[in-house]
Amino acid sequence: MPEGDAISGRKTDVLPATERNEPGSGHKAAMVAGFSSWLLDAFDFFLVTFCLTAIARDFHKSDAQIALVITMTLAFRPVGGFVFGVLADRYGRRRPLMINIGFFAVAEVLTGLAPNYTVLLVVRALFGVVMGGQWGVGASLVMEKAPAGRRGMLSGLLQEGYAAGNVLAALSFFFLYGRLGWRPLFFLGSLPAILLVLLIRFRVKESEVWERSKSQSWREQFREIVSHWKLFLYLLAFMTMMLFASHGTQDMYPTFLQRQWHFSPMRRSAITAFSGVGAIIGGIVVGHLSDSWGRRRAIITAFILGIVMIPVWAFAPNQILLVLGAFLMQFMVQGAWGVIPAHLAELSPNAVRAFLPGFAYQSAGVLASSVVYIEATYAQKTSYATAMALTAVSVFVLASIMAALGRERRGHTFGS
Repeated sequence: MPEGDAISGRKTDVLPATERNEPGSGHKAAMVAGFSSWLLDAFDFFLVTFCLTAIARDFHKSDAQIALVITMTLAFRPVGGFVFGVLADRYGRRRPLMINIGFFAVAEVLTGLAPNYTVLLVVRALFGVVMGGQWGVGASLVMEKAPAGRRGMLSGLLQEGYAAGNVLAALSFFFLYGRLGWRPLFFLGSLPAILLVLLIRFRVKESEVWERSKSQSWREQFREIVSHWKLFLYLLAFMTMMLFASHGTQDMYPTFLQRQWHFSPMRRSAITAFSGVGAIIGGIVVGHLSDSWGRRRAIITAFILGIVMIPVWAFAPNQILLVLGAFLMQFMVQGAWGVIPAHLAELSPNAVRAFLPGFAYQSAGVLASSVVYIEATYAQKTSYATAMALTAVSVFVLASIMAALGRERRGHTFGS
């Protein structure tokens, strides 16, 4: 029987059980490609945050001026989400993903070689396009190949490539920065990226779902995009709240450790890495639970438990509880995020499964970037602990409400 899509009520065809994606259709190789490419993007993004002061010193700029390179990355991510999403729905998942990763390798090398501040800004804008384009393409490829009954668990594993990249960046900074400086650290991601392109070329098969449901013309594809505008607006609002929750608990946390606990950069990176381990475990566990609980219930439960963790996370009386709080908070936040690739893929129609989630995700990132400014401003009037705690409560409640307002299509069979 046909089922309606998540918001507009348009009919989408469902394949009979005999045509469903089952294990053995190449989902493992696709998972390696999707996870690794998201990990590399996150590695680069977080490496900039760790090296911010060193980069500022080399280019004789203030920290605020160098922070603009992060803003450039965030600002250009929707461009990547739009361009690569359209390409992936028109030409398939593999080729756009290979092109995206190839540009990533170029951006890595150019960042390490940047001779001045202006060139660095241009290169980081290029990286923003790359990072913005990867998620929608990689998530659609992996989710369309994943067995429906294991989609949530694989979704969690895929999404936590982001947390794994954060951990890898923290460890690289901890062990290598003192010996090599910041520039060689950016070269590290270029070789794995080239190997990843070769893996996709020779081991990853194209999505069978895309091959059955691809648009026959550009006019047909853009008609599909426009027809699902209500779904896009919902995904944009939902992902804005999800990103408020993520950025609201991550971005200012190193500053909190510096200002309130007076930790050294190395100690801050170590705690960040440990919290990232909690994020990886949380994403996989909650993602797996969503296969039986349902997507919305798993997301809301993770955020409710995240509210319970706030006192230990923000107001820990000693360092042991501080570290435990960091671990548990990221377990819950990224646990909720672990459900997102599967949930958005199931809500999105076949013809726009790369474009709608990817473009909504990256556009929401621009809107949610304001949470750091809000937290920092409020912290000046109270404390970082109070500002982060109130922000976390607010955004967890709002994200839960947005999850509850959406539809549930757990286990939906892709294809037409």
